[in-house]
Amino acid sequence: MSKPERQSTVDTLTAQIKASPVLFVTDFTGLNVLKMTEFRRRLRATGAKYIVVKNTLATRALAANKIADLDDHFAGNTGIVFAGNDPMAAAKVIGEFAKEHEKPTVRAGWIDGKAVAPAYIKRLGEIPSRDVLLSQLLGSFNGILYQLAGVLEALREQRQQAGQAE
Repeated sequence: MSKPERQSTVDTLTAQIKASPVLFVTDFTGLNVLKMTEFRRRLRATGAKYIVVKNTLATRALAANKIADLDDHFAGNTGIVFAGNDPMAAAKVIGEFAKEHEKPTVRAGWIDGKAVAPAYIKRLGEIPSRDVLLSQLLGSFNGILYQLAGVLEALREQRQQAGQAE
């Protein structure tokens, strides 16, 4: 790769990092082309993007964005997930894919200006989707309303009995 090509790659990475408030650094060792393609397809469906990077070029792009906390995680086979607007969806795809194929492994993440550990990203991926959380909340409200209706009915019967006794 010539020097202008390397600089062009660094500039492109710098722009992608600047545009993405959330990124995950992964080790893709052991993923063949077919699995890598499947992983990328799943991420794309959530609005995320996965790229394989050269470590030295990635660290230069991080330095250009004043991100120093992730430098130690760029060694070996490295890929970056640009999570886009929904980090939970991208984390969920990474977690599910890793359960199925034992790869990729998450090394670190960058969420809203802070470095995060792999355990945080794993927990982020285990949070139920927005629709599931809303349905759980509505189910809770339904239960509360049902109980309230039962209490009101009992109170009405008690008052009727008290009125008949007088």
